[in-house]
Amino acid sequence: MSLITITDREFSQFQRFIYDAAGIFMANGKQALVSGRLAKRLAHYQLASYSDYLRLLESRAQPSELQVAVDLLTTNETYFFREPKHFKLLAELAQDARAKGRGLRVWSAACSSGEEPYSIAMVLADVLGDGAWEVLGTDISTRVLERARSGHYPMERATQLPQSYLKRFCLKGQQREAGTMLIERALRARVQFQHLNLNEPLPKLGTFDVIFLRNVMIYFNLETKRQVVARLLSQLKPGGHLLIGHSETLNDICDTVQAVAPSIYRKG
Repeated sequence: MSLITITDREFSQFQRFIYDAAGIFMANGKQALVSGRLAKRLAHYQLASYSDYLRLLESRAQPSELQVAVDLLTTNETYFFREPKHFKLLAELAQDARAKGRGLRVWSAACSSGEEPYSIAMVLADVLGDGAWEVLGTDISTRVLERARSGHYPMERATQLPQSYLKRFCLKGQQREAGTMLIERALRARVQFQHLNLNEPLPKLGTFDVIFLRNVMIYFNLETKRQVVARLLSQLKPGGHLLIGHSETLNDICDTVQAVAPSIYRKG
């Protein structure tokens, strides 16, 4: 079967689609990414063009297909203990909470396939044991959330994972599962995953001591960034920390938090 070419007009329509659906600004020049990820869906429905697929999405004739398209067009790249300074801070906050006899609630707000919330959980389990701590991971992609709930990963995702944590919290794949690892069941049970679109009003989640919103805002325009950050800060406790990606900043986005280090902000 020959590949169907996506036209510039069709690409512009998909830029609008993913912005409306997920608030994600898709840069120009990504035609190959869009056509590569959606080609199988055209084949599945025996469609002749990307315009036909877009019409299928907009007609809602296949309601679940909308989520499939969002899943395919949202990029999910992550690994364990990405940006180690954030986990060093998390360990210090957990130690402080333990000294004060308090628990910690942490939200990984764009958790992708789960490496970030499990990294958070390993730190909290190490410092707070079986104490009062909670980790919530949310993402717009149901596909990556299923992978996150399974806790099953290729070993190369664990290159930054401390060896002591690897031995304590992970099971090494044998035979058919060689080259993979599985987060052990007790730790998996402590992490909750939930489907959530950061561009819509938030459900009742409660408040958090720490929120990770890392490497997400690069996909949003300025107004969307402001709205998303305002939503998340409404769920952050006074004195709580918001952690963003090292290539991101809250300059011109929010003035209700104070920068305490690059990519680390504290709510007054």
